Amino acid sequence: MLTLGLNAYHGDSSACLVQDGQLVAAAEEERFRRIKHWAGLPTEAMKYCLKEAGVSLSDIDHIAINRKPGANNLRRATYVLTQRPSWRLVLDRLRSRAKVATVESTIREQFPSEKIRAQIHHIEHHMAHLASAFLVSDFDEAVAVSVDGFGDFASAAWGMGRGSQITIDGRVFFPHSLGIFYSALTQYLGFPHYGDEYKVMGLAPYGQPAFLEQMRQIVRIQPDGTYKLKLKFFRHHVENVSYSWNDCAPEVGALYSEQLLQLLGPARHKDELLTQRHKDIARSIQAMYEEAFFALLNALYQKYQSPNLALSGGCAMNSVANGKVYAKTPFKKMYLPAAAGDAGGAIGAAFIVWHAIRSQKSEVRSQKSTPSDLRPLSSDSELRTPHSALRSGSGLHAYWGPHYDDSTIKQLLDSKASELRAQNCNVTAFAPVTADVRPLSSDSALRTPHSALTTRTAQAVADAKVIGWFQGRMEWGPRALGSRSIVCDPRRADMKDILNLKIKRRESFRPFAPSILREHVAEWFETDDDVPFMMQVFQIRPEKRSQLPAVCHVDGSGRLQTVHQDTNPLYHALITEFHRLTGVPMVLNTSFNENEPVVCKPEEALNCFLRTKMDILVMGNFFIERTA
Repeated sequence: MLTLGLNAYHGDSSACLVQDGQLVAAAEEERFRRIKHWAGLPTEAMKYCLKEAGVSLSDIDHIAINRKPGANNLRRATYVLTQRPSWRLVLDRLRSRAKVATVESTIREQFPSEKIRAQIHHIEHHMAHLASAFLVSDFDEAVAVSVDGFGDFASAAWGMGRGSQITIDGRVFFPHSLGIFYSALTQYLGFPHYGDEYKVMGLAPYGQPAFLEQMRQIVRIQPDGTYKLKLKFFRHHVENVSYSWNDCAPEVGALYSEQLLQLLGPARHKDELLTQRHKDIARSIQAMYEEAFFALLNALYQKYQSPNLALSGGCAMNSVANGKVYAKTPFKKMYLPAAAGDAGGAIGAAFIVWHAIRSQKSEVRSQKSTPSDLRPLSSDSELRTPHSALRSGSGLHAYWGPHYDDSTIKQLLDSKASELRAQNCNVTAFAPVTADVRPLSSDSALRTPHSALTTRTAQAVADAKVIGWFQGRMEWGPRALGSRSIVCDPRRADMKDILNLKIKRRESFRPFAPSILREHVAEWFETDDDVPFMMQVFQIRPEKRSQLPAVCHVDGSGRLQTVHQDTNPLYHALITEFHRLTGVPMVLNTSFNENEPVVCKPEEALNCFLRTKMDILVMGNFFIERTA
């Protein structure tokens, strides 16, 4: 059975393909369109997933979409009747729901030569989020939590995952939302683009929570651990805040009201100099978010008494707060998917549908009925599933995107030979990588077919070169995790400036992240947790911080990625060789891009290399180096 999962008509549109309960492919549309956070129907990601599986759209049995028009309709109607929002706001929301509801006809328009026989399923937004975390985790039991902006008239949902069951026991409904709070204050600080919230997280450690009392007027924590917004500081609930979700980079109009300016003072303009006041406000925003987030988690722990947490939703991208969960709550173990935000809902929706149809067919066979007896999908508040059957491997690694062989890369390099010569670039081809190669150990002289490549690259990293690293299948989710990465020496105090000068051209307050060998985490960080998707920030051990100036943030923290030999052996081998050379078991890892989506194809990697001042590009088994 083939199930295509979609996050459509929202930011970070994406697609995945599940075949007989196994994840085959997953990718975000922005990587193909080359437009950050692209919103709309993810047709290019769909085409990739179909190609990877060797099937056509006409072969697909089911299409699952992580939005359900009509969900929480009673709440919607009550809100309209009691609050009387702008009629433009109501019409805009109705048009948005209609767009999602008619996705089948749009798919037919985009694939006119295909005979589409798939059944379309709409899965409630937060149930898809919860499934994207719990159903691919290793937990047999966990508290499942989704915290988001908005989806299907709710901003958060929670319940319990136990073996064969996920239940939703509670929600925070529109117009109250931690995601909207953080986005509105991000806009206030002069970061206007969709997805700019990470800039506030990066700026916060430079300030003090001097505005926390004002923030507590904006967000009101309730006795049951939930939260409400003081709505006079916002516009989204009564006015038609503009949202652009179709075939474009997402755009969101101003979410905050004039009353917020009266509370906090004038908003910062986009190009205005950042002052200490702005840094203090950023710190206060983060502190308020954490207060509300941990109040909810602590209340849920008291309710369910489970040590495990499966966390998802756009707010689960707040890696700073995620890194404090063990310190601020009784939870002992947490799972965050590689794509915790809306993109990940494609996987959650696909797995919900896969099991629902599979279990219904099993019941039909046992009752000697016909397929026409299949019941509709289970309710949004409860999903029954044999948990072990859903462990597709998507919880184990993030490498589900396109990949390119050496012959494709060689053809590209041959076609660009004159341009490479003009930039004084030498190309060296190394022997092909074998699948069973082991990484170098610190005390071994073992040399393998790919160790020459990793040895030369590790030496270049140690020599303070900036390396573009393009290998294997592209990562699923927003983080570069050693397949589409720029790799540098974390020991260099000037490396942040070098990177920003040569390639990134981004704000100086934003930190760079370390990729560390899994087996060395406890030696260097104040944790021994597994963080494969770079979704948590932890403190670097004080005695180690001076050795890692390029990845140690101003508050002594780092957003680490733990690298496993079994999921990314080549990247693990590179870091292992760097460790042998330097005594440091990690490298600086940042996304392979230049103010654009992370590169997907070889030509995008090569073009980024040629238009920037990157020193070396390692693409497949080819080592491209500027000599002057």
